[in-house]
Amino acid sequence: MLGVNNIMALPPTTVANSSKTTEITKISHLASAVLLFITFLVGVVGNGMFLWVLGLKMRRTVTTLWFLHLISCYLLFTMLIPFFAVYVLLGFHWVFGMAMCKLLNAFGSMGMFSSVFLLTLISLDRYTLTHHPIWSRNHRTMPRAWKLVMGVWLASFSLSAPYLAFRETRVVDRSRITCINNYNISGNWNGAETRNLGRRVHLAIFMVRFLLGFLLPFCTIVGCYVRVGMKMKEKKLTWAGKPFKVMMATMVSFFLGWLPYHLYHGLKLYEKEVPESVTDALLVIYTLTSCFNACFTPILYLFVGEKFWQVFRTSLLTLAKEAFVDDLSAPESNGRQGSEVENSKEEMV
Repeated sequence: MLGVNNIMALPPTTVANSSKTTEITKISHLASAVLLFITFLVGVVGNGMFLWVLGLKMRRTVTTLWFLHLISCYLLFTMLIPFFAVYVLLGFHWVFGMAMCKLLNAFGSMGMFSSVFLLTLISLDRYTLTHHPIWSRNHRTMPRAWKLVMGVWLASFSLSAPYLAFRETRVVDRSRITCINNYNISGNWNGAETRNLGRRVHLAIFMVRFLLGFLLPFCTIVGCYVRVGMKMKEKKLTWAGKPFKVMMATMVSFFLGWLPYHLYHGLKLYEKEVPESVTDALLVIYTLTSCFNACFTPILYLFVGEKFWQVFRTSLLTLAKEAFVDDLSAPESNGRQGSEVENSKEEMV
């Protein structure tokens, strides 16, 4: 009754504006959820077919091993999209319980870290192939590649473990349940020391995730591909074709896919100073960009550089082999170093 009286006391224009804002918010949530479901369908089909071709139809090499696990990361992330789509559709009301709140976010974090680390490994692999071909020929073996891949998954699990500890559900606005991080590690929720300690824990986790999950990998990827590009130009290797476009697509999709995610979590450090509407909008944006990145990046790797009609005329298996066959496409070149690069026989992806 009190709520009704308060609404009755508001000016008609205020009530109308509030109703219009609520309606716009609902429409934006509906549109975002529809996009997420479409992304899920495309991602499951695309990543699933990609995984089938890489895992069962192609010869196992170091390159295919990298991308086999990279696509597995993307598929893991894709399988989580329906849960977050429902969360957005219901106006950020979590209906899946505390355990799923922890597990789904931990798995999503694992998918993010694993894909980031594998992309970094791939870029370092490209660099060593072009700049240290003799070392690559002697040390670039399947057993060592498997150890690196297992190390990536273990590191990703370790960095995602805080979600299992700090993620929880909380009731807000009397009826809405949110799935959020709670960094308070004491039962004295309102104590000043507890709040300060929780803020320091939050800051430490954010810095680790930002540095290891975005800044350092992005700088490494850019640095490696710049050096690779310079070497390709120096040795007059194929530069204007697919390899260059794949490298550019990798850097751009990585940056645009994950920057909103880290920007959102950075703003959460100052949530009292930042309007909730801003953080909610950024939450929708980073959810969309990260999901698009997981679902469409593999397709981008496959089709970039191909003309539109050629994609329809070429089989999936042929396209995959063109994308991942171990061939650097090195042209004839004089000198020992040029022949060493040619002998490395790796495609630039």
